[in-house]
Amino acid sequence: MTSPVETPSWSAPYDGDLSQDLALALRLADAADAVAMARFDAADLDVQLKADASHVTEADLATERAIRAILAAERPTDGVLGEEFGTSGDTARQWIIDPIDGTANYLKGIPMWTVLIALAIDGVPRVGVASQPALGRRWWAATGLGAWTNVPDAEPRRLSVSTVSSVADASVSFQSIRQWDEVQRTDDLLRLSRAVWRDRGYGDTWPYMLLAEGRLEFVAEFGVKEYDIAALVPIVHEAGGRFTDIDGADSIASRSSLATNGILHDDFLALLTSPSETTR
Repeated sequence: MTSPVETPSWSAPYDGDLSQDLALALRLADAADAVAMARFDAADLDVQLKADASHVTEADLATERAIRAILAAERPTDGVLGEEFGTSGDTARQWIIDPIDGTANYLKGIPMWTVLIALAIDGVPRVGVASQPALGRRWWAATGLGAWTNVPDAEPRRLSVSTVSSVADASVSFQSIRQWDEVQRTDDLLRLSRAVWRDRGYGDTWPYMLLAEGRLEFVAEFGVKEYDIAALVPIVHEAGGRFTDIDGADSIASRSSLATNGILHDDFLALLTSPSETTR
């Protein structure tokens, strides 16, 4: 079987009907939101340190269990990759889950955290849901079905990336200086910040969704795992953007990510790899 890390192209066509898978992903998000919100900002929230020194809360564990229970009942032959409980089952159809992306925010009572649910088929992320219940926001997509977000008291709105065509006019999010420093690419970040109109470190899932909404032109980060970004890929793609690793490869296993409005993707790649590249 083909694993998600071996996929040759995220733009490969898909002829199947993903509507039922997307409907299930949205129901999974409903269940996950309810579990996560039940313990959000709780004074007695149980928080532990994992082996990699990152935090995990009781809510992370309970939320992933809730998602896995539904999948076991409704998609028993599908595989699952989750942040908290690892990999199980087949990888030809694999659900990829981050029960709470932004655990550090969650445990501090900051509402910028996200439930991430993806379905990869033959290694290509095809369905994605990003839900921020503490803010009442959700974004979702499936290959060929468009990318969408909820709008209060209105029908869902279809997403579309911006048409900005100059790096000098672009607004970007770089996640955090520390990420770039840890991989010795601070000089690249400084060069990026000098070349664009505006730079901000919004962090985690939200900037990718701002990009899909047409409010940013570039998001990049390092140290990401498959479950951090798999759900974001179809949302960005279906909104008309492009999503690769920092070197331009279609991979969710490279521990880096680069999402753009598509128009500027190659320009940003050149800017980040060639100090002499002029993009203004």
